[in-house]
Amino acid sequence: MLCSSFRLRLPSLTSSCSSLLRFRTSPTQPPLPSLFFTYATTTASPVSDDDDVAAAADHLPFPSQESVLYVLKKFDKKPQQALSFFRRVTARPGFAPGPPAYNLMLRILGRPDHLTDFWAFLRSMHEVGHNVDQGTYLTLLSDFKRHKLAAESAALAQFYSRTAQHATSAAAVSAAARTILDSDDWNEGVEKKLELPLTEVAVAGVLREVRARPAQALAFFRWAGGRSGYDHGSVAYNALARVLAQEDSMGQFWDLIQEMKEKGHEMDIDTYIKVSRHLLKSRMMKEAVELYELMMDGPYKPAIQDCGMLLRQIALYDAPDLDLVFRVVRKYEAAGYSLSKVVYDGIHRSLTSNGKFDEAEEILKKMRLEGYEPDNITYSQLVYGLCKAKRLDDACKVFDEMEAAGCTPDLKTWTVLIQGHCTAGEVDKALELLTKMIEKNCEADGDVLDVLVKGLCSNNRADAGCTLFHEMVEKVHVKPWQATYKHLIQELLKSGMLEEALKLLSSMKIHKFPPYADPFPSYIAKCGTTVDAEEFLKALTVNNYPSPAAYLHVFQSLFKEGRYSEAQDLLYKCPHHIRKNVDISKLFGSIKSEKAS
Repeated sequence: MLCSSFRLRLPSLTSSCSSLLRFRTSPTQPPLPSLFFTYATTTASPVSDDDDVAAAADHLPFPSQESVLYVLKKFDKKPQQALSFFRRVTARPGFAPGPPAYNLMLRILGRPDHLTDFWAFLRSMHEVGHNVDQGTYLTLLSDFKRHKLAAESAALAQFYSRTAQHATSAAAVSAAARTILDSDDWNEGVEKKLELPLTEVAVAGVLREVRARPAQALAFFRWAGGRSGYDHGSVAYNALARVLAQEDSMGQFWDLIQEMKEKGHEMDIDTYIKVSRHLLKSRMMKEAVELYELMMDGPYKPAIQDCGMLLRQIALYDAPDLDLVFRVVRKYEAAGYSLSKVVYDGIHRSLTSNGKFDEAEEILKKMRLEGYEPDNITYSQLVYGLCKAKRLDDACKVFDEMEAAGCTPDLKTWTVLIQGHCTAGEVDKALELLTKMIEKNCEADGDVLDVLVKGLCSNNRADAGCTLFHEMVEKVHVKPWQATYKHLIQELLKSGMLEEALKLLSSMKIHKFPPYADPFPSYIAKCGTTVDAEEFLKALTVNNYPSPAAYLHVFQSLFKEGRYSEAQDLLYKCPHHIRKNVDISKLFGSIKSEKAS
């Protein structure tokens, strides 16, 4: 196995597994419910189009909410198979899918080529008493708008509004949530005010609405669980897990996961996806890896691509945590998966970023042995690491190695090399590399232009950045980024180059970007003249005069600098509708009042 080869070379990476091992499935637990389910949760391949959906449902003799969600996720790109499976499993005696399964099925069907099935399913969902949750509604609405399905968007909005207005349970949920949120802490007074029919759907609904207050959500969950005649099920536990996955409540989150296991429940795959995304977005990488380990030890394993995604996220840090890298890889291997090119690249990326070039070379050897040749992605990572380590000459030599190996450097690899030189202050060398890149028939784009402009500006060469910008845009026909315009305008104004900055403002209009006007009024008020102000307002003009707000901003900036006479001169040159504008008249009137007093 891969990781074993690193135990001698990198002893620090082989620390014992985390405390998450306490969550491993006990060997005394009953076996999984079916051969199909074992297959679905342990093989690397997703369910194929040729799979017998009927058999898939029949091989779940004791379906659970979690297992149904898991299989539906396998079919999330195959709406017809997902619907067939859902119908089969729903027809089984003694089992009724809960709201999460219905909402997931609805999201799977919400695409242009399955609208007939979508509306039919929505009606059946309503008939059995389940509502569209807010997250599903917003996702579907966004998808419909993206596909320009205006009629469907309107119909869905009308349906959601109508059902929300007439759902008494929804009103009770909202009232309970308001009661909880209006209180600073949980107490008997809150409990007495709660008038809520306790069902799992209602409890999950309250938890969703109070998700911004994890402590209150947990207190409500405990209160509901102690009421006579009600027991928490998988839906409620998973709803609370989503709420507790916050930086300040991760201790309670892990305790809840342990409790779920003791009660015979599992985190469902939909909850895992949402919690994992939140942890990554919040840069809680250690917790995201622990969650991945937990799920890989359980019956509902994450998708095969999650390993590569986690490795990419870890590598984004300035100093990637190699221990986390190898924890992810060990779990991936332990599940029986062989390392893919994506996983090899993920390991290689973190090693090169940490300056572990010998170990990175070992990874390349293993990749080749497995039949994966390094490509531009792999080489770009090596170039990035070498530049980061200030080994610029070695980074340039990588290009010779690439060409010798039959791998032509692409634009991304060139950009990484150019950016590495800019970061190191070697901007002239970066410009030479740009020339060499173009000579090799590799066309520049907005990304490499942005890198070079910012590199020049960071070396106090905004004038050179401006010259390069115009040459690349006007002669090479590179389409610039809006962010490049903004950065260059700011740097030109810092250097006192107002005329050049105004030219860029006009250029933005040509490239269909809204003019970046924000830094001009304050600059002109401090350093410019009324003529400069006129030129600025002219640069904002497209087919009509600039908005009154633009004029007002200029006047306010002049007033702030005490330049009242210049403001008055400029006002006389403005169009009539600007001179009579209410806000502008009020501004000048306030100055007259101050002088009079």
